[in-house]
Amino acid sequence: MAVSKTEEAALRGRSMGNSHNKKSALMYVLKRDKYLYLLAVPGILFFLIFKYVPLWGISIAFQDYSPYQGFFKSPWVGLDNFNRFFANPDFFHLFRNTIAISLMNLFFYFPLPILLSILLTELKNELFKKTIQTIIYMPHFLSWVIIAGITFLLLSQSEGVVNKMLIAAGLNKIDFLTSPQLFWPILTLQTIWKDAGWGTILFLAAIAGIDPQLYEAAKMDGAGRFRQIWHITLPSIRNVIVILLILRIGHMMDVGFEQVLLMANGAVSDVADVFDTYVFRVGIQQGEFSYSTAIGIFKSVVGLTLVVIANKLAKKLGEEGVY
Repeated sequence: MAVSKTEEAALRGRSMGNSHNKKSALMYVLKRDKYLYLLAVPGILFFLIFKYVPLWGISIAFQDYSPYQGFFKSPWVGLDNFNRFFANPDFFHLFRNTIAISLMNLFFYFPLPILLSILLTELKNELFKKTIQTIIYMPHFLSWVIIAGITFLLLSQSEGVVNKMLIAAGLNKIDFLTSPQLFWPILTLQTIWKDAGWGTILFLAAIAGIDPQLYEAAKMDGAGRFRQIWHITLPSIRNVIVILLILRIGHMMDVGFEQVLLMANGAVSDVADVFDTYVFRVGIQQGEFSYSTAIGIFKSVVGLTLVVIANKLAKKLGEEGVY
């Protein structure tokens, strides 16, 4: 249907009026909440300077980058660095170690903060509860250097406390630190001791938001503490658990560079070499910046893919997911 010039002018004027109203509304919101936006400026600048601007650096993964030639003069090589990485005989070896360590952390570490949170909420003595919380939080603030040192003092074959206790009990020494079979379990135990307490913070906050009337109604129906936990506490914090699980799955390619590097030695090199240590050895020590950047992109793509898949599965199961 044809539109007259008068109607067309009216529509254009209405469109311009809507655009003007949107700009006015935006300016009003900015003026009204100017102090809140001012508080956000440092955070915005941080992400712009240290997160978004450095994204330009991933272009060197497609170059034969030379620091002397820079970004613009280094020759482009396309996907050669990726082809070299996937054709490397060490690829599946690195992939196996990285995934194995991540899966052990996922299965043995991830459920513990949930269990600790539930146990802490069951404590009635507030002083005792806060004391326990402080004790289990403290290891989080220790560096991996200190934790590695404590591990050596405990598990060293010659001077380790554990081996001295075994000898005193008439048993043989155990080569904890040089045994490939024990390397992954030791890393998992270190992670549990260091971060399990700190991981309870979000779960404790979620549990604190549960309506107390639900527990009162359950008590009136004769439900004990275990049934209250199973039918009220866990379902109420299920969404938080799912979101944190999805985010955890997205970090499957990150296993803790410092921890692995400090605990590794020649005897366990076959099970200790992961993507992060390989990037450090090849990219930093040998100066192959383009090659190591390609590895970093591969890790990011795998992490993103895992998050998308886990999020879709969560939604199919009726959960909200991350997005």
